[in-house]
Formats: sequence, C-alpha cells, structure tokens
Amino acid sequence: MSPSEVQEADIVDLAHDGRGVARVGGKAVFVHGALPGERVRLRVIKRRRQLDEAGLVDVLIASPDRVVPACAHFGVCGGCSLQHLSAPAQLAAKERQLLENLERIGRVRPERVLAPLRGPAWAYRRRARLGVKYVHKKGRVLAGFREREKPYLADLTRCEVLQEPLATLPKDLAALVETLSIKEKIPQVEVAGGDASIALVFRVLETPGPRDTEKIAAFGAQRGLQIYLQTGGLDTVRPLAQDYPPLTYAVDGGRIVIEFGPVDFIQINREINASMVTTALGLLLPMASDTALDLFCGLGNFTLPLARRAARVVGIEGDAALLAKAGANAVRNGIGNAAFFRENLFEPTQFGPWANERYDLVLLDPPRAGAAALLPRMAHWRPRRVVYISCHPGSLARDAENLVYTQGFKLTCAGVMDMFPQTTHVESIAVFEGPA
Repeated sequence: MSPSEVQEADIVDLAHDGRGVARVGGKAVFVHGALPGERVRLRVIKRRRQLDEAGLVDVLIASPDRVVPACAHFGVCGGCSLQHLSAPAQLAAKERQLLENLERIGRVRPERVLAPLRGPAWAYRRRARLGVKYVHKKGRVLAGFREREKPYLADLTRCEVLQEPLATLPKDLAALVETLSIKEKIPQVEVAGGDASIALVFRVLETPGPRDTEKIAAFGAQRGLQIYLQTGGLDTVRPLAQDYPPLTYAVDGGRIVIEFGPVDFIQINREINASMVTTALGLLLPMASDTALDLFCGLGNFTLPLARRAARVVGIEGDAALLAKAGANAVRNGIGNAAFFRENLFEPTQFGPWANERYDLVLLDPPRAGAAALLPRMAHWRPRRVVYISCHPGSLARDAENLVYTQGFKLTCAGVMDMFPQTTHVESIAVFEGPA
C-alpha cells in the first residue's frame, strides 16, 4: 500500500494512546480518530518497521460508542484524545488496559475488579499549564495546549475540561497578553484552583513594568483570580497582591482542609481526589491501634485523613517545600499523631530511622516511575495491607509482580479512577494483602 493510497480496514483494538488499531497485510496500522468495531477508510501517513501510522479518511460503519466531541478543537489540540468515545467506553478501555498490564507485565490478576471511580466528564481540571506565544505570522498571541504531536500551540478559544469559570481562559489570556509590552516574554501561565479561590501564575522572562502590571492585575480583579508572577525557578513565584486568601481544598467529607501554593502538586480532579481519598481509607481499613506509613505523601492528602483513624501515621516525601506544608497542614487541622520526614524514596540505602520501624498499613502514591526501589523494605515493615495509587499501569504491574512473587503479597482488588476524562491517562488503585 503506497503512503497516499486510501484503503478500507476494520478497527480491531484501541491503542494505549487512543488510536484505533487495524491489521492490513498482517501489519498493525494505528489510525487517529478510529474506534474498535468500526469499518473505516484510512490513508497511511507514516511507515515504520513494526507498524504504520494512518489518518482517518471517513467512517463507513461507526461504533455504537462513538459520540460527537464536545470541543471544537478536538483532533487539533493535543490536550484530549478520547472525546469521540463515550464516557463509559473510555472507562471500560482504561480498565482493560489496567488488567492487561497486570497480567502481561506483572503476571497477576486481582481477585476482584473494583467498580470505576467516576466524576464529571467535563469542566473537571483545576490544574493546568497553558503555553503562551506571540506568533509573528499570525500577528497575535495564542494561549493553550500544544497541537497533537506537534510543537506548536493550538489556536484555542475554549477548553471544555478546564473547571468553570476557566473555559474561555485560552482566548482571554491571549487577548490580555496581546496588550502587554512584554507579550513576547510570557511563555506560560499555570492555573491552580482551590475550592474557593483560583490562582494564575504568569511565567515572565522580563519583569513587567507598571502599565503591564496594572493590566495583569485588572485582568485578575475582573475575574476574581489571584495573580502570581514567576521570574525564574519555582522559588521566585510571588503574589501580585499581599492580601490573597490561602488556596485550599477539602477531603474526608470536609473534615480535613489542605492548604497549598499555586505551583504545588495537587491532583487535578477535585471530585475524584475526594472520592479517591475516601476509597483508599475504606480499602486500607485502619484500626485505632494501627501505625501507618504514607509514602510520597506530598501535602498530606492521604496522611491527614488516615491520622484521624490510626494511632500514628508517618508521611515520607522528597520535596522539602511540600513536606513543610504537610506538617503545617497537620497543625492547622489539629492533628498531632502524624510525623513527616524528608527522604529520596528512590535511594533506600540512605533511608533514616523511620524505615527501621514496623507498620501495620502502607499507602503508596508514587510518580510514573513507580516504587520498585523501596519495595524490598516491605519484608521488614510487614504490613497486613498495602494500598497502591498509580498514575501508570505499566509501573503498577511491574511493582505488583514484585509484591506478589517476591514479597508474598496477594493482589485482592484493583480498579480504575476517572481522574483524566477525555484523555488516555489511566489512574488506578490496587490493594495487596500481606502474607499471613
């Protein structure tokens, strides 16, 4: 088949990046915008040794799970790649991916598959990093996410996954920056939303003068947004005004309030985060006499609710600024039975005295790389239960293999959480019971 030839094919699978997969002449062809069960016409645009990449010409027989994308920029903007697939089908695909990874990479199967944690399909995103660029050829500023598989910024007017009232932020930011004398010196704006306040962090390569500062301040005031400027690294983030209330969000039915800074890591989906914390506690089943260990604890998202139910909780985090805020959040919430220690969790030979204690429960919420380096310590901690929160099914599967076959744990249940609707990101939760 020549690269320009149009050919018919059946879509037999969905790849992890959201592309449909066809088999043409015994070779896999990845097709943007196609869904399993569809008969399509496609055109190969890139040939590779193992697979070909193709564009969708048209759909001859549509999947019953196909829906009309809610965003006018779908297919161009790289922020979302599954808007053409119904919400239940998205979750089913993510669940399949999780279970396939566990079986193929980890050689394990959960005894029970948890029902997916569901939240809002749209307007859910409370954290985002928007690119900003003055494009000379267009003679104007663009703001938003990058185009799909391209380095250019997509020309956006709205973003349907940003929480209200931020849907028009790409267009509004572009219009603001166009009026500034430093319009070519603002590469990005970060969004951070708390339950009651929303902050914007303008990354500036040149400190704005009085007139520019005035315009940026007015933009924030008109929309009820806090404005911060960042002139260098994360330690240079400064508020434009000194009277901003702290950014906060609540978990544990409102009983725990977490305070955070505008560039601190928080889960991007408020509703799923709240239900994830509740679910994790329900799966850990802490008793009042338990000592629990929370690894990669961040701001105390799980640590503090856990401390309300256990005798003692130890939170471990590598980021000093997050750790300090976790301690301050404990004090603010009247929690005295949580201790926090700074540790690089990828360097177990350097672990402090906390690692020599015993723990009844362990909660893990590692980054994409997983937690392989610290898993050998489980043999010493000997927890009766481990709850593992994962943002990458491949690393979870690899760690599950270690926990089951090396450490003697049993994978009792696992399931997906709809943290990133409309995208291919798979967030999951798994429970491991310790050896008797």
